[in-house]
Amino acid sequence: MPINRSNPDRWKEDINQSVDLYNSWFMEFAPKAFRKTRLSTATRVEEALNATTNLTNISSELLRNHPEVLPILRMSTCPPIARDRLIGLAGISKTLVTSMEDTVNPRIPPRIPTERLESDLERICYIIQKMADPDIFTWLNRAVPASDIEVSRAATIVADRLCGAVSDPIIRNAQEKRQLNAIGKWLKHNGYRHIEGTKFNEMPPGTYSFRTNVPVSISGSGDTAKVNIPVDVVIMPLKSASGDLPLLIEAKSAGDFTNVNKRRKEEAQKMAQLKITYGNEVRFGLFLCGYFDSGYLGYEAAEGIDWVWEHRIDDLALFGL
Repeated sequence: MPINRSNPDRWKEDINQSVDLYNSWFMEFAPKAFRKTRLSTATRVEEALNATTNLTNISSELLRNHPEVLPILRMSTCPPIARDRLIGLAGISKTLVTSMEDTVNPRIPPRIPTERLESDLERICYIIQKMADPDIFTWLNRAVPASDIEVSRAATIVADRLCGAVSDPIIRNAQEKRQLNAIGKWLKHNGYRHIEGTKFNEMPPGTYSFRTNVPVSISGSGDTAKVNIPVDVVIMPLKSASGDLPLLIEAKSAGDFTNVNKRRKEEAQKMAQLKITYGNEVRFGLFLCGYFDSGYLGYEAAEGIDWVWEHRIDDLALFGL
C-alpha cells in the first residue's frame, strides 16, 4: 500500500514540516557535533605539533612514519594549502599525497621508488616550513620556545581549519546517527530487536540491523558481477514468513534543496539493482528529514520508491511493520 508517494496534495505541508525539523535540530545540535569533532581534532593537531617539535622540525622521516599528519600540516600554512595546490606547488606525485591523506588507511605508496619518495617528501617539508603561518605559530621567529597555552591555542585554530574543510560531512554524519537512533527507538518500542552479523535475507522475524551489506548483480561488458551495496536499515517484519525478504530503508537528510536533486538518481539506481537481483517483490523505502522538494519527491515516486517523513515516524507501520 502506498504511503506518501501517492499523496502529492500533502507534499507541500510535509516539506515545510521536514525543513522546520531539520533546522531545529541543526540550530541545537550541529554546533555540539562540530565542537566535539573540533575537540578531538585539536588533540590530533597537538600530537602532530609534538611530533614536529612544534613545527620547528618537519622531516621526511616524520612524514614516512606518520603520513597522517599531512592534512594538519597543510592547514598550518598561510594561506592554508589545498591538496591539489600542494601537489602543484611542490611538483610531487598525486598518488603520494592522496595515499598519505587516505581517511581509512593513510600510508606511503609502496611502489614509489625510494629516491623519488625522498625527493617528494623533502619538497613537502620545504613548502610547509616556508609557508608556516607566523600569526598562529608565533614562536617560529623567536628564540623562546612555545608555551603550553600557545601550542593549545594554535592547535585549536588549525583544528577549526580542518573541521571547516569537512563541516558538511561532520553534520551529515551526526544527522545520520540521529536518524538511525530514531528508527531504532521506534522499532524497539514496537517489539523489534537489534541484531548484527546475520545475512540480510536470513534475519529472523522481528529483527533489524544497521548499515548492512546487500549483494546485488551488476552487468557490464557482457559479464555479471556481484557487489555489495550498503543499506542503512534492514528490517524483517514481525509477521514475516519463511523466504520473505526484509524491508530495506535508506535514511536521508539534507540541509538545502540543491544537493538533493543532484543525488536523487542514487536511490533509483539502488532500487533498480535490487529489483534486477531479487525481483519486483523487493521492498525499498526512504526515511527523510530536511530539504526534499516536490521535484525530488516526484522523481522518487515515479521510480516506485516510497518514503516516511521523520516528523511522522509512525508511518513506518504502514510498511507492514
